[in-house]
Amino acid sequence: MSNLSEKECVPCRGGVPPLIGSGLKSLHAELGNNWQIVNDHHLEKEFSFRDFREALGFTNRVGELAETVGHHPDIYLAWGKVRITIWTHKIDGLNEADFVFAAKTDTLLL
Repeated sequence: MSNLSEKECVPCRGGVPPLIGSGLKSLHAELGNNWQIVNDHHLEKEFSFRDFREALGFTNRVGELAETVGHHPDIYLAWGKVRITIWTHKIDGLNEADFVFAAKTDTLLL
């Protein structure tokens, strides 16, 4: 499990550039757990579940986390799967808070 999940998720308020290059790669390596960086712009991961009820339960836990920390991902829910897509809209890219939120999302599976 990444130490990122222990950090506070502080949403970006804008005014900073999105992560690129080694900073992006370093956080991605720390995050691990099959998260993908798509077009150097957003994080994405698909989670599998035994049925719709489990997928919905996970979706609700992600929603509660999002409301608690003020960082809201795109969530796709279908029978037996949930896809989470994360990026910071104010900078149209990724920053550390996105990786922290992703790591916290992984902890919701436990």
